[in-house]
Amino acid sequence: MIEHYNQTKSNAAKWPFLIITLILTVIGLIFIYSSSSIFALERYGQATYFVQRQLWGLVVGLIGCVVAFLVPSHLIRKFSPYLYLAVLSLTVLTLFSQFALRMNGSSRWLKLGGLGVQPSEFLKLAFIIYVAYLLVQKKHQRRAFWSSFVPMLLVFGATALILLKQPDFGLTVVLGMTLFALLLIARISGRYLWASMAAFIPIVSLLVWFKPYRLKRILIFLNPWSDPQGAGFQIIQSLIAIGSGGLWGVGISYSKQKFFYLPMQHTDFIFAIMAEEVGLVGSSVIVVLYILWLYFGIRLAWKMSDEFSTFVTLGFVILISMQAVINLFVVTGLFPTKGVGLPFISYGCSGLVANLTMVGFIMRCAYDINSTN
Repeated sequence: MIEHYNQTKSNAAKWPFLIITLILTVIGLIFIYSSSSIFALERYGQATYFVQRQLWGLVVGLIGCVVAFLVPSHLIRKFSPYLYLAVLSLTVLTLFSQFALRMNGSSRWLKLGGLGVQPSEFLKLAFIIYVAYLLVQKKHQRRAFWSSFVPMLLVFGATALILLKQPDFGLTVVLGMTLFALLLIARISGRYLWASMAAFIPIVSLLVWFKPYRLKRILIFLNPWSDPQGAGFQIIQSLIAIGSGGLWGVGISYSKQKFFYLPMQHTDFIFAIMAEEVGLVGSSVIVVLYILWLYFGIRLAWKMSDEFSTFVTLGFVILISMQAVINLFVVTGLFPTKGVGLPFISYGCSGLVANLTMVGFIMRCAYDINSTN
């Protein structure tokens, strides 16, 4: 009776979770075209340039989703250390100019033919899976410092070192916060967690202090009007776009800010264009969809058939939700500018493929609930 109840509860969360993912992805395609068409026409002579590329990312992402669903979770668990090392090695290659494709001052992409692939998007996937693997392996030692907590710090340290060299400070922060949440859920000793948090604060402060552009982002966040034509221009234009939308918006494809006023209008700041075009009502619907996605994802996680699946699902759901929150906070001026896109919606093929692959693995874990019952 209890098993049947758990199966019913998992099905009740699984389908809304998957449907919301697809809705967000379709919304992303609509607004990538709407926000990028003018820029794409000017730069590449084709208004559909970016949405066509995102469609290819969607196709590959759906393949990744299906593959992740077909591979049994126990095999993923078994090979998770090798998966992590393989993706970490790929990410290391971005630090070498002969392999890297440098854009906007960062070396986050690998040159593969005529394509640019961002391995750090897949590193976050492999990182979460490996952390879940370690949490299960150290199940009876989770409160031990050297045998449990230190290995977690070393894995995060190796990951953070590579990401900061690219540099990708935003993803480093997101992964650190996700790891902290997972360790908290796994009931790692509180004094280790809070002590490490206290130690990381000065480290993060130094990373900001010794990189002038990071410090400038914080100062601009506090007062964007101190440099309205320079560093503050982007966030000011973002707020103008949001404010221009009013209650109902100006209509899809009728944004004025996309006419070269708002930089990165189809990537990190796509939500500002969305708010301008669909207004407060439409933007609120988007926010509610993310909240529901988080809700159903957590419900699924607590119904998983084993701890590994629970930790992986929680890790993926927390990671993607945290990226969404940070992006929304940045676009609305509530957080310093970070290079974090809006999951499933912002333009970025590697990010879309990685996120859909995560969803496929979550669906596999949810399927395992039914098969074990």
